[in-house]
Amino acid sequence: MTAIAKRKSDVLVVDDDAGIRVGIELLLADGPFDVTYAATVTLAREALYANSFDLVITDLRLGADSGLEVIQCAKEIDASVPVILMTSFSSLESAIAALRLGASEYILKPFNNDEFLHACNRALDERRLRQENVALRRKLRKSQARKFMVGEHASMKRVMDFVRKVAASDATVMISGESGTGKELVAQALHFESPRAEGPLVVVNCGAIPSELVESQLFGHVKGAFTGAVAGSEGLIREANNGTLFLDEIGELPLALQVKFLRVLEDKQVRAVGAKDVHSVDVRIVAATNKDLKAAIARGEFREDLYYRLNVLEMKMPALRERGRDVDILARHFIEHFAAKIGKKITGLDNEFSDFIRVYDWPGNVRELQNLIERAVILADGEVLQYADLAEGLVIGSGGSLKTDPTENPLSVEGYIKQVVINFQDKLSEVDLADMLGIGRKALWMRRKRWGMLRQGRAVDAADEA
Repeated sequence: MTAIAKRKSDVLVVDDDAGIRVGIELLLADGPFDVTYAATVTLAREALYANSFDLVITDLRLGADSGLEVIQCAKEIDASVPVILMTSFSSLESAIAALRLGASEYILKPFNNDEFLHACNRALDERRLRQENVALRRKLRKSQARKFMVGEHASMKRVMDFVRKVAASDATVMISGESGTGKELVAQALHFESPRAEGPLVVVNCGAIPSELVESQLFGHVKGAFTGAVAGSEGLIREANNGTLFLDEIGELPLALQVKFLRVLEDKQVRAVGAKDVHSVDVRIVAATNKDLKAAIARGEFREDLYYRLNVLEMKMPALRERGRDVDILARHFIEHFAAKIGKKITGLDNEFSDFIRVYDWPGNVRELQNLIERAVILADGEVLQYADLAEGLVIGSGGSLKTDPTENPLSVEGYIKQVVINFQDKLSEVDLADMLGIGRKALWMRRKRWGMLRQGRAVDAADEA
C-alpha cells in the first residue's frame, strides 16, 4: 500500500530585506514548508486574502509600515493562525503590542538558525494542538469526563461524588491542592457533566500571562485602548459565555484586577479596557490554587471578599502520597495509555520499579508519576518496565541513599527537572521540555536562570521576563 504523504505547511514570510527573505528560503527549503514571500504590507494583505496559511512570519519594520498591521490582518482572517514577529530592534513595548495582537513568538535578528526553525515548528505544533483540542472537546462532550479521574481511594471517591453532586449547579467552585493533583481534570468533569457541556470551556492560567496583559486578555479591549491595540478583542471571559471559565492559579491574579473580577461575579457584566459599554455574560466560574489563600489574605495579597465569593463550594484534591494503592492503579493506567500511544506492548512493572513507586513520596503528584511512566515506556526495551527504565541518566546514590542537594538528587522534583534539561535540551524545544516536565515555560526559564543553564542566543519572550 502506498503511504499517503503529509501535507506541507503553507507559510507566508513578510520582509522588505531581500537578503533576509533569501536566507529564510534557504532555511525552509528542505523542510515540510510551502513558502510565499511578500516585501510589503500591501502584498502581504493580498496574499492573506487570496490564500490560507498555517504560519505567518513578518518583520516589525516594513519600510514606512509596521509588521503589526500584518498580524492584525492575519488574525482578522484566521484568528487561529500563528504569527512570528522578527525585528532588529529590541523593544518591550513592541513585544507587548505584538503579543496583544496574537503573535506566537517574538524573535530578535540576527537569529540562531536552529532556534528559528524550532520556533516555526513549535508554532505549527501549537496550531495543530489547538485544532486537536477542539476535536477532543467535542469528543469529551459525548463521554463521561469522570473516567479520566482514576483511583479507588476514599479521597478520590469523595472527589467523584462531589462532581456528581455539584456539576449541575452554577455555583462557583474553588479547587485547592498541590500542583499535579488533577485540579484541571475536576474542572473538566464539572463542565462536561453540566448543562453547559455544549458551551465552551475556557482555561486560563493566571500565573502564565504577563502582568501587563492580564486585564486585556481577561476583559478584552477596544481598538486604540492602549499602544498597539490596533484591533479590539472580546476577552476570555466573554469567550466563555454560556460555558465555564476555569481560572487556574487564581492566587496569581494581580490585586488591582481582583476588584474588577469580583464585579463580574456579582453583576455578570464585563467592561473591556477602554470601553464605555458593558456586556452581560452567563459564565460558570471554577477556580483553582495550590496556594494558601487565607495566608495570602493575611499578607494583603488576596482580597477576602473575592475569596469567599469564589469559595461557595470547595474541593481539596488529595496528594498522591495520601492515596495508598492508587499509585499502582495510576501507574498501570499510564502504562496502558502511553504504550498504546506509541505502539508498544508493555504488560507491567518489575518488582524494583513497583517498590519504588510505592515508597516515593511524589512531591509532583499525579503529573510527576505520569511524566515518569511516559519516559520509562519510551525508553523500555522489553514488555515489563525495568527500574533502569525510570529515566535515561538518572542514577541513585550508592545504597539507594539520596543526596542532600535537591538539584543533585535524581528522585527530587528539582533533580528530575535538572536531569531532563541536561538530557533533552538539545533534542527538544523549550515548549516541549516544559510539557514533558508538566511545568510552565516561565517556571522552566526561572530554573534555567538559577542554574546558569539558559540557552545562548534564545529570544526570551515577554512571558519569560514577566
